[in-house]
Amino acid sequence: MVKVLVTGGSGFIAAHVVDYLQQRGFDTVFTVRSDEKGKRILENHPDAPKERLSYVIVKDVAQDDAFDEAIKSDPPFDYVLHTASPFHFNVQDPVKDFLDPAIKGTTGILKAIKAYAPTVKRVVVTSSFAAIVNGKQHPKVYNEECWNPVTWEEAMDPANTYRASKVNKLITKGSTYEVTTVLIVAPVPQTFAEKAAWDFVEKENPNFDLVTINPPLVFGPIVSYLNSLDAINTSNQRMRNIVQGQFKDAIPPTGMWLFVDVRDVALAHVRAIEVAEAGGKRFLVAAGFFSNKVLVEAVRETHPELESKLPSKDYPDDFPSELYEIDNSQSKKILGMEYRPLKATVADTVKSLQDVGA
Repeated sequence: MVKVLVTGGSGFIAAHVVDYLQQRGFDTVFTVRSDEKGKRILENHPDAPKERLSYVIVKDVAQDDAFDEAIKSDPPFDYVLHTASPFHFNVQDPVKDFLDPAIKGTTGILKAIKAYAPTVKRVVVTSSFAAIVNGKQHPKVYNEECWNPVTWEEAMDPANTYRASKVNKLITKGSTYEVTTVLIVAPVPQTFAEKAAWDFVEKENPNFDLVTINPPLVFGPIVSYLNSLDAINTSNQRMRNIVQGQFKDAIPPTGMWLFVDVRDVALAHVRAIEVAEAGGKRFLVAAGFFSNKVLVEAVRETHPELESKLPSKDYPDDFPSELYEIDNSQSKKILGMEYRPLKATVADTVKSLQDVGA
């Protein structure tokens, strides 16, 4: 039986990855920071025997040797899916809060695998479109050959660690809409973490090859047993805000125009270990474009009972008249991805939020 280690098992993407691995017959071990989270996940897979699904505790992925014990297994692991990475708004120290956990967490597990798990054939790392995007000068088309040009010096500025965008007024057709929400456009720690992973493989020549998955904003149904309305992934927070009526008076600027469904991202991780040809490649895993206005209208269509919490239909859309294109053909050709449309993602996401009290 094929055995897989998934890091960051209680994360938004990882929870769906675990579901797919179980559905497809993989023996799965996931890492969590506490027994409480591990037991909660196991309780929601009641039919999975211990040898098919279990967990190990890794309290701090940025610590030296954090994964050394987790990677030791009998029977040994065949694959590792590394999804654990920091992502939150409270930037106090860019190095301590984001760069160290992202970089050391990634290089740390690669070192542990090389030292203690010679049976591992492939490591799949969750990166981000943030490692692809060039906020200074967009190319005509983004693909896997593109890299974020951010420098370490630029990353030392907390404002750059998560590129922020703030719009105070949106004026259109003689009307003025006040907008004071600050939106996060793109985190940059994944750029350094992903580069560190590719550098490690090139210099260390380990027993495994590497795949990276690079999604943009990730929407999709939350995992109810792991999430509350106050503790959901950053991308889905804007969906929660729509459902709660926080966009009723003003739709905030979109900031980032690309989306993908979490279930597609999770499946891409699993397909990356199932398809031999995926080795050594990056994958831009993205479904298409959206705006916050488009999200609102999708909610209006899929959940008409929320009409009273939504802004006027004539509220302006901030989608730019000219924008870059994306080439996600490699993910379709090699991984066989078929992306969910936005409306389906919105319908399922809103339902999952309602299930936990939205």
